[in-house]
Amino acid sequence: MSTTIDEEDAAPDSSAQALHQRVLEMIGQQIISGELGPGERLTLERIQQDHGISRTLARDTMRVLESMNLVYSRRRVGIVVQACEEWNVYDPKVIRWRLASAAHAEQYANLTELRIAVEPIAAAGAARRAGVAERRRLVTLAQSLRRLGEAGDLEAFLAIDIEFHQLLLRSCGNEMFRALDGVVAEVLTSRTRQGLMPFSPRPEALQAHEDVAVAVACGDARTAEEAMHRILEEVRTAIGLR
Repeated sequence: MSTTIDEEDAAPDSSAQALHQRVLEMIGQQIISGELGPGERLTLERIQQDHGISRTLARDTMRVLESMNLVYSRRRVGIVVQACEEWNVYDPKVIRWRLASAAHAEQYANLTELRIAVEPIAAAGAARRAGVAERRRLVTLAQSLRRLGEAGDLEAFLAIDIEFHQLLLRSCGNEMFRALDGVVAEVLTSRTRQGLMPFSPRPEALQAHEDVAVAVACGDARTAEEAMHRILEEVRTAIGLR
């Protein structure tokens, strides 16, 4: 199925960047969904025709997709769609597209298992290594989460929840964990956008966030790790992961 986008129909400012992002989203989702299957060959000419864009934008789009390992290009071969085993599964856009696909349940399960493996250890690391300002900020964020959660303001809750979990990853002292902050942001966002969050977050989850923050602020690594496990156990139960 081809979809044509005229440059006049892009973002209100008709910027090339806005058009590039729209085409990137379309082709990326087609690959993730399997509409464009492994081994299928693309050409810049086909992309230009299908989406009504310039050759420059088509080339830029393919470069981004290649950086995600969704496609590869070879001289005399062209642009070829990669099998899912080759995809950069930690790329935030790839995660977003997979969470929006028919295989979203499996993706949620995989990401939750990743979070269970990483975030409790990151919370313990933050308790040992976070700076004074970071510790104070975590406590403030946890208090905001309780207020917004009890009010049922899920959009504002989401923004604070993302900041809370990203701050833990960034302050834990492990650069490998820190690199996962975009992954966590995507899964938290998707859970809210797809209606998988309760209208009012569960009291035990709100309490666990506060317990993590207080434990980090006090330098109690063991309690921080245990409290983060409780947060993720709630997520695990909510998505039906055994």
